[in-house]
Amino acid sequence: MVHDVTLISTVAVGFGLALLLGVIAERLRLPALVGYLVAGVMIGPATPGFVADVGIAAQLAEIGVMLLMFGVGLHFSLGDLLAVRRIAVPGAVVQMAVATALGAGLAAWWGWTWGSALVFGLCLSVASTVVLLKALEAQGALESSNGRIAVGWLVVEDLAMVLVLVLLPPLAGLLGGTVPDAQAAGSPWGAIGRTLFEVAAFVAVMLVAGRRAVPWLLWQVSRTGSRELFTLAVVACAIGIAFASAKLFSVSFALGAFFAGMVMRESEFSARAAEESLPLRDAFSVLFFVSVGMLFDPAVLLDRPLQVIAVVGIVVVGKSVAAAALVVAFRYPLRTALTVSGSLAQIGEFSFILAGLGAALGLMPPEGMSLVVAGALISIAINPFVMASAEPLARALTARSAWARAMDARRDPSAALPADTGPDVLSGQVVIVGYGRVGRQIARTLRDDGLPVVVIDISRERIEALRQAGIAAVSGDAADPEVLVQAHIATAAMLVVAIPDTVGLERMVRTARTLNPGIEVVVRSHGEAESRLMRDAGLGTVFSGEEELAHSMVAHVKARCAKPAPAH
Repeated sequence: MVHDVTLISTVAVGFGLALLLGVIAERLRLPALVGYLVAGVMIGPATPGFVADVGIAAQLAEIGVMLLMFGVGLHFSLGDLLAVRRIAVPGAVVQMAVATALGAGLAAWWGWTWGSALVFGLCLSVASTVVLLKALEAQGALESSNGRIAVGWLVVEDLAMVLVLVLLPPLAGLLGGTVPDAQAAGSPWGAIGRTLFEVAAFVAVMLVAGRRAVPWLLWQVSRTGSRELFTLAVVACAIGIAFASAKLFSVSFALGAFFAGMVMRESEFSARAAEESLPLRDAFSVLFFVSVGMLFDPAVLLDRPLQVIAVVGIVVVGKSVAAAALVVAFRYPLRTALTVSGSLAQIGEFSFILAGLGAALGLMPPEGMSLVVAGALISIAINPFVMASAEPLARALTARSAWARAMDARRDPSAALPADTGPDVLSGQVVIVGYGRVGRQIARTLRDDGLPVVVIDISRERIEALRQAGIAAVSGDAADPEVLVQAHIATAAMLVVAIPDTVGLERMVRTARTLNPGIEVVVRSHGEAESRLMRDAGLGTVFSGEEELAHSMVAHVKARCAKPAPAH
């Protein structure tokens, strides 16, 4: 037998400590991610006791990066991004620029080279997708308007960081770092051109061939009826495409895995792929965060306390103030600005990936990684409290400041029906919540039959498009009583909930029946178990499944709301 069990000991101790400290972190109402990072610190070379193999941990972390980026691509929705693009795109770009400038300026003041300062500033500019999604899920705010803005903002940041990861190696020479061997020959601009060409070629191959080949492969494997083969196919696609992209197109593993997730999303098996690969993604992401913790030297807290405080200040205060100012500038209410800015007041996985790449290219001094990890540990640990303080802070500001009251009292023009909405639309209308595939078909059919319709949707852009098409529409979360009031639910004949998400559904139905005791409610669900729960709760007429769902709901609504034939 082979007695060198370095890999086994690294995985066993890493998982064991991560489990123990993750549970402790959750008990302390901190993200489990804090426990994983601390576990890495404890088995790293900077602390006494057992020391894991840094080289093996780095390779395991690379797999974790691939699977993390695969998960980001698998859940990346261009539609969700487009729905909030008017605030998410400029907001994320400007906020990243401000945070990068603050971080780079701070590092330059410490005496770092301008290339190192730039990379350090970029590391502080991007928030953690993992932390944000978990925080929004814990608050039940993932599908709220504020949650969608924050997620869209993070998607733009992620895409920007993917571009940075692609361009940093060919730019390393210009920034004062070490040029990779594959790009050492020729001018830096030639290397950049080759890199962009290779990335463009890879993207073209994935969008043309990958989006057909990957769904076809999943379909063939699913026909075997084997669950383990399907899981194996998903993981093989994620890691295989990432590896092939690096070998054939010289792009990063992260970018290859991201596009693997994007093309797999095109498949009808995307939801199943996400579900089947989740345990493996979670496991390797834990190892990724553990390996990052191994790079952290706790001595930096004693040797450079002022630098650590400055880093945390930029991440928690600087980024938050910049984000809040941008949201207010886009004429959103003060509470939205505070909620979104609070959710972005941390850094995470992309910061670690970029810092690691910067260190490999000679663009990140040894203490740089420790400062980034220290900033991440502290900002992630306090982020739940920062997010929880948004509402009390809004109340305190509005109680003391007339300006804050004016900002908080702002109404989004799309959150109320236009003043010229005809009375024929506001009596006996069908209020449709959600204008996706199902809601769109229901609204179109009812309007063709001459029935009045009012649409509620979370997307401001979608509401504006509906109004331009002459359809009465209101933007907002229908679980909010004010949104239902704006849709004139008190005079409606029926409430049709066409969104797949059920967060806030019971409150929405209860509010509608309080305002209109005689209203009929029709809802959709994703399965029989969920349907039974909805029926037991008395939420209304429930339709489940995906096949012909819209057709069935349309037929029911038409039958219940059909206009009586005119008397002769």
